Amino acid sequence: MIAKSLVLTHPSQEINGTVQLTGSKSESNRALIIQALSKGLVKVENLSEAADTVTLQAALNLAISGGSDLKTINIGPAGTAMRFLTSFLNLVKGNFMLTGTERMQQRPIGILVDALKDIGADIHYENKTGYPPLKIEGGMIQGKDKISIQGNISSQYISSLLLIASSLKKGLTINIQGELTSKPYVTMTLEMLKECGIEYNFEESSIYISKQDFKDSIIYVEPDWSAASYWYSIVALSKNGHIVLPGLKENSLQGDKEIVEIMTYFGVSSSFENDGLHLRKISLDSNKSLFDFKECPDLAQTVVVIASVLKKDVSFTGLETLKIKETDRIFALQTEISKFGAELIADGETYHLKTEQVSDPGDLTISTYEDHRMAMAFAPLALVFKKVKIEEPSVVEKSYPMFWQHLEDQGFKIEEK
Repeated sequence: MIAKSLVLTHPSQEINGTVQLTGSKSESNRALIIQALSKGLVKVENLSEAADTVTLQAALNLAISGGSDLKTINIGPAGTAMRFLTSFLNLVKGNFMLTGTERMQQRPIGILVDALKDIGADIHYENKTGYPPLKIEGGMIQGKDKISIQGNISSQYISSLLLIASSLKKGLTINIQGELTSKPYVTMTLEMLKECGIEYNFEESSIYISKQDFKDSIIYVEPDWSAASYWYSIVALSKNGHIVLPGLKENSLQGDKEIVEIMTYFGVSSSFENDGLHLRKISLDSNKSLFDFKECPDLAQTVVVIASVLKKDVSFTGLETLKIKETDRIFALQTEISKFGAELIADGETYHLKTEQVSDPGDLTISTYEDHRMAMAFAPLALVFKKVKIEEPSVVEKSYPMFWQHLEDQGFKIEEK
């Protein structure tokens, strides 16, 4: 999609249908690294169509293609690819320059680089210390087999290290200092490795993986719960909504499955049936006042927006990592919800939502800040406001390329501007 903006309306405000979601970006990106490390023993099915996954797959193909010349790998805005490749490339013989967009070069990577240097990696910063681009000389010889890393930083740093641990000559022990943020994503990594024959030991704050070989196996990538969250939002904001999402698992590895419980407080029921997960609009009766996103930060934008338009004066914690995502998501949320009268007020690490001034602005224009989740979190507002304009709509290709088509399939009227 190349339109500069899209104008969304929904005349009936009625939602009823089936939506087939793409494979999970989080699972797909881990599966691709595992597949590459397994040297063909692991096969992957239902890979995500997300741009980030396509980018990572192309980067891996380039990395392992051989040759002694310096290879520049530009992953664009793909944050997971940056973190995972920062570790993976150290195991590949060759010289690499790992870089990305201007925003990517503002996102910190120093904690992961320091950990990798501790175990023998040869990595140098090309420009600013602590940030990409990175110059990596692969084929590292392992030194230490134990490292310590803060738990309250991006879980992708820890997952990045865990993915390569079984391929290291001495294995790896990671001691996590402090509370672990986004633990479900670390658990996802460990369980996907286990599916492919890699055993691990996770006791208290220490994870140990010995040197092991992968086994012949197939990873089936579950549909994306992050993408499902936008359909929860759509059902919640509809007059009468019922959506079926095939393939989602009740015992999912994805931390964003937490949306099932969260949305019971915003008027959506969930039932796992033979043909898929059924989302149904129900009467809203909740006095829950505090939501913690420490385990599922990617859901925060969706829920803040829903709560704003439903005029729920609630509070949020666990938003610390949002400032270093595709954009400063807290600032972006505060700016965009203010356009229809809502406020998100910081009180230390707690944020309070104030909605008494919320009203339909008539024509609402939403900036997306080069952030896919901003576009998808605000698009459902076309069910409650007269007209919603989304700027730079192509950002959704990062994780959910079919998003706009799926909205049209469910009765949204979309006009390119």
